Amino acid sequence: MPKTKEAEDIETRTEGLGDLPADEFRRHLHAVADWVADYREGIASRPVSPTASPGEVANSLPAVAPEQPETMDAIFADLNRLIIPNLVHWGHPQFLAYFGSTTTAPGILGEMIAAALNVSAMTWRTSPAATELETVVLEWLRGMLGLPADFKGIVYDTASVAILHALAAARERANTDVRALGLAGRGDVPAMRIYASDQAHSSIEKAAITLGLGERNVRRVVTDEDFRLNVEALRAAVDEDLQNGLRPLAVVATVGTTSTTSVDPVLEIARLCRERDLWLHVDAAYGGALALLPEGRWAMEGVGEADSIVVNPHKWLFVPLDFSALYTRRPDLLRRIFALTPEYLRGDASAHEENYMDYGIQLGRRFRALKAWMVFRTFGREGLAARIREHCRLARLFASWVEAEDNFRLLAPVTMGVVCFQAMPNSQHETTLANEFNAALVERINRTGKVYLTRTELRGQTAVRLAVGNILTTEDHLKNAWDIIRSEAERMQK
Repeated sequence: MPKTKEAEDIETRTEGLGDLPADEFRRHLHAVADWVADYREGIASRPVSPTASPGEVANSLPAVAPEQPETMDAIFADLNRLIIPNLVHWGHPQFLAYFGSTTTAPGILGEMIAAALNVSAMTWRTSPAATELETVVLEWLRGMLGLPADFKGIVYDTASVAILHALAAARERANTDVRALGLAGRGDVPAMRIYASDQAHSSIEKAAITLGLGERNVRRVVTDEDFRLNVEALRAAVDEDLQNGLRPLAVVATVGTTSTTSVDPVLEIARLCRERDLWLHVDAAYGGALALLPEGRWAMEGVGEADSIVVNPHKWLFVPLDFSALYTRRPDLLRRIFALTPEYLRGDASAHEENYMDYGIQLGRRFRALKAWMVFRTFGREGLAARIREHCRLARLFASWVEAEDNFRLLAPVTMGVVCFQAMPNSQHETTLANEFNAALVERINRTGKVYLTRTELRGQTAVRLAVGNILTTEDHLKNAWDIIRSEAERMQK
């Protein structure tokens, strides 16, 4: 039967509206695979950071989206010409800032597969294998960390989002009925206080802001000489707030603080929380990984007494961004706050099945468990532990180089993979001069493009902060970094 004019018009209009042809996609997929492998293999030869000025990349790109299709070859050419040279290469072995890069080959492969599948792990029925794999991976991780069996895990993107949910559970436990009534306009809810050390992460304030508790109701508590939360000062702060009619709600203890990787005395804090009926959340986003080492179990002492704990495999367990695991003894509180099933989901959301959408603000959820499953299987617990142990060794080795130099000094104990130190200009100890010198030193080092560091402040002292966390980083890379640090410090004093 001959085609009608209408059928011919429809065919003309819809031609080419599908995806890339399979053979073309396969060709580009192979090219991308080779590009990724070449990038990882040769990353050490690249500058760690670019010399671009603000706006330079944006100004090199068109101001409006293209009207007509462009070829993938042209897109890849611009990627290599405009984007890649203007990135900070977090996977570089001499990127020694923050907590290092957890990019690994199995993690990259997992991300590629997850992107191809593009499932949403919101309910069991929409993603049976994704849901159950998430449960299995979380149980594997719980076991490796030595957490009690009554902790249930949920995957979020980052620890900032995990703590938001943990503190939401703490607020729900306080019987404020915020889900139904909110906080605005209410006079029956006292100001609720959250306590954390002066070294704890800023995500606590962000959670308080988001939950309507208020930034000012996060009370920072002084730390001891090793930057650990002072329990007696915590007790005094809680009692003072009680006397003033405030409602102490939760304490956030940290295992591996961002600046120094200090470890709060969690067991003592847990006892105080039980005495005062406070929720205890433990931020072990970084330091929890140390528990994979028999000699590192000390860092998790008392953590099993907490109400919730977060660990980020994307910080020191070699799972690429993003993957944050929250464990809690009270998942019922999260469900009470967040479980909400609209009509359009009822066919796919049975109460008899595990639906991870019920434990948080997200409905759509990435298949994050796949990459973690592949990383954990590829390296095994012993392989993960061995890599963490090596990072600790490298950090101690670097610290020994600092201690051996007359014009440098350590500013904090080295307990994990982070070293905080300071260059002393002309052996001077005057605080203002030393702070300005070290802030400028970090800037100069980073401008070389050969090393990337960060700085922090410890009791009024500006510290240069170096972190080892990349499986590509070797002793030779640290030696190179140390040579550059000393060289730049010497140039600044001439």
